[in-house]
Amino acid sequence: MSEKVSGNVFDLKLFSRLMRYVEKYRTPFIISTVSVLLVAGLAAARPVLLKVIVNNYILNKNAQQLLYFSLIMLGVLVAEVIFQFLFSYLANWLGQHVIKDLRTKIFERILRFKMRYYTQNPVGKLVTRVVSDIETIASIFSEGLFTIISEILQMLVVMLVMVWMNWRLALIVFAVLPLIVYATKIFQIKIKSAFQEVRNQVANLNSFVQERLSGMMIVQLFTREKTEYKKFQEINELHKKAYVRTVWYYSIFFPIAEILSSVTLGIIVWYGGLKAAVDEAVLPGDIISFIMMSNMLFRPLRQIADKFNTLQMGMVAAD
Repeated sequence: MSEKVSGNVFDLKLFSRLMRYVEKYRTPFIISTVSVLLVAGLAAARPVLLKVIVNNYILNKNAQQLLYFSLIMLGVLVAEVIFQFLFSYLANWLGQHVIKDLRTKIFERILRFKMRYYTQNPVGKLVTRVVSDIETIASIFSEGLFTIISEILQMLVVMLVMVWMNWRLALIVFAVLPLIVYATKIFQIKIKSAFQEVRNQVANLNSFVQERLSGMMIVQLFTREKTEYKKFQEINELHKKAYVRTVWYYSIFFPIAEILSSVTLGIIVWYGGLKAAVDEAVLPGDIISFIMMSNMLFRPLRQIADKFNTLQMGMVAAD
C-alpha cells in the first residue's frame, strides 16, 4: 500500500486493471461513452444557432423564422439535458457497481491474509484501504476520466467552431489560453500533493482512533488518557492543516482563472464592437456567440485540473 503519488497523472497499466471490472457492464459503459460524445456536439451547436438567430432573424425582424429556430435551439437544449443525465447517471451507476465488486474481492482477499500481516499493518489503514480508497476509485468513473474526456471533446469542438466563425476573434481567445493552461498545470501539481497529504493524515487518524479504541483498557490501566489525548490533538491538527492547504490552492487558482476569462471577454466585446461599428465585419450575433463559446472553453479548463486530481487519487487508491 503505497502512500506516495506517482508522477504520472494517468497510469495505463492500472487503468487497464480497473477496466477489467467494467467488462461485465459493457452496455452502460457504451451508452455513457456515446452520451459524452453527443453532449460535446450538442453543446457546441448552441452558440452556432444563437448566432444564426441573432444575425439573420432578430436583426431582420423575421418573427416566423425566429420562432422556428428558437424551437430548434430548445430541442437541442432538451437533447443535451437528456444525454447529460444519461452520462451522469450511468457513470455513477458504473462506479458504484465497480466498487461493490472491488470491495467484495478485497475483503475476500483480506480474509486469507496471515496473522503476521495484521500485526505489521495498522487496522485503521486497512479500513481506509477497504472503504475510503474504494470510494476514490469509483470517482474515476463518476467524476474523473469520463468527465475529463467530455470536457476536452467539448473544448476541441468549440475551438474548431470559433475558427470557422471568425478566426480573428478566435485568436483573441487562443492568446489567453496558454496563461490559463499554465495556471491550471501549476494548480494540478500543487493540489495533487496537498490531497495526498490529506489522504495520509486521514489514514493516520483512522489508525490512531482504531488502535486506541481497541486498546482502551490498556490506556486506562496505565492512566495514559491525557497523553493519548495530546497525541490525538497533534494528529488532528496535522489533518486540519493538510485540508486548509487544499482550500488555499483553490482560493488562489479559481479567482486567477476568472480574471483571465473576464479580461478575454472584455477584449472580445471591445474588438468585436469596434469592427461592427467601423466596417460591419463582425455582427452582434458573432460577439454574443463568441462570449458564449469563451465561457464554454474556459469553464472546462478551470475544472479539468480538479478532475485530473480526482483521476490521480483514483489511480493512487487502485495501486
